[in-house]
Amino acid sequence: MSKIWFITGSSRGLGRHFTEAALSRGDKVAATARNTDALADLVATHGDAILPLTLDVTNKTAVSDAVRRAHEHFGRLDVVVNNAGYGLFGMVEELTEDDVRAQFETNVFGTLWVTQAALPYLRARGSGHIVNVTSLLALAAFPTTGGYTAAKAAVEGLSDSLAQEVAAFGIKVTVLEPGPFGTEFNASSAQSAPLPAYDSYRETVHASFANVPNPDPAGVGAALLKVVDAETPPSRIFFGTFPLQIVPQLYADRVKGWQEWAELSAEAEAGKR
Repeated sequence: MSKIWFITGSSRGLGRHFTEAALSRGDKVAATARNTDALADLVATHGDAILPLTLDVTNKTAVSDAVRRAHEHFGRLDVVVNNAGYGLFGMVEELTEDDVRAQFETNVFGTLWVTQAALPYLRARGSGHIVNVTSLLALAAFPTTGGYTAAKAAVEGLSDSLAQEVAAFGIKVTVLEPGPFGTEFNASSAQSAPLPAYDSYRETVHASFANVPNPDPAGVGAALLKVVDAETPPSRIFFGTFPLQIVPQLYADRVKGWQEWAELSAEAEAGKR
């Protein structure tokens, strides 16, 4: 039986590939975007199988209305993909309150509002799959990524708790952690106003980023189909090979550090001086 999807941020980047993959195999998609004009070609090709919905995920009321419309239109929801978001670059000292609040409004609260709106429908049906798109940067922070890393790490924490809370209702949760891909991510990202004190270091950081691969994202849609079709889908999965070059060593270093300071950790618990 075909699946019914609700995908945010579906007009470009990974979200566009996810939407195309679902439609191409005969699934139906409620596809949200700030500007649905970019979905016109998909409507022309797939007709009633796609329901374009104009949506700003920071608007909680609009999110609830969009999820309700999707459910009423298709009769059910099977897969909810929280993909809408954008990047933020800037040294921590450079981040303004507006920068960070806007980042969390979209990347964190947007995910929360969609999830909360969809859950009553999924619980009533006793099934469903929520896919929260985070990033390699949710696990591995780099200079200039602090604001974005903080937001995506928050989504990971929400997802971990959510998975435990909804398992008894037959709802599955997967955290999708993409590495870099050749999308419009950098072009659509926000940049905090630079402080001259960091100019030299910033040049070094940007030079190191130039060596990061940006593979073709053509395979991400088919990969997501395999995730949502799995009888026991992963709680976490990387898309791309670059994260596996970074994260295992990062976590090994963290474990090593915790173990090296284990004696002091015990002293803190025992109240020793």
